[in-house]
Amino acid sequence: MPDLTVRLADAADHPVLERLWLMFRHDLSEFGGVLPKPDGTFRAERLQAAFHDPDWAAYLLTTGERPAGLALVRGLTARTRVLSAFFVVRAARRSGIGLHAVRQVTARHPGSWEVAFQDANTAAVRFWRRVAEEIAPDAWTEEHRPVPGRPDLPPDAWISFSA
Repeated sequence: MPDLTVRLADAADHPVLERLWLMFRHDLSEFGGVLPKPDGTFRAERLQAAFHDPDWAAYLLTTGERPAGLALVRGLTARTRVLSAFFVVRAARRSGIGLHAVRQVTARHPGSWEVAFQDANTAAVRFWRRVAEEIAPDAWTEEHRPVPGRPDLPPDAWISFSA
């Protein structure tokens, strides 16, 4: 596995995370049918919250000095934290970086966790079930919940576990 660093992002990392966010949202557009805005960007409220809301945190994943992904966490002061966004660039996928990064992020905020994904995203389904089994063997759950404000979409799958 390539050398991985997972660190709390700061203001200087914002431009890098914005570009990673575009890649993340582009990947997800396949499953939600969401096109970019006229300027070519996607909605970024969650990314902005991660830099301005004290209940959120943004993490930058790097290999060496190169960005490899991002993780956004919300609910830092809540009973259950949510991995609100998680992205690994395609060139780094299937190398173990994703699982290693999730382990590091969840270890920094021990307790209950939830993560949502779409059943149509079969790679995400396999990945998140594997993560849950690795972190909380036989002690995780999966349920389906409607997507808020999007009755046209199938429900999201939600995995819950403790780390």
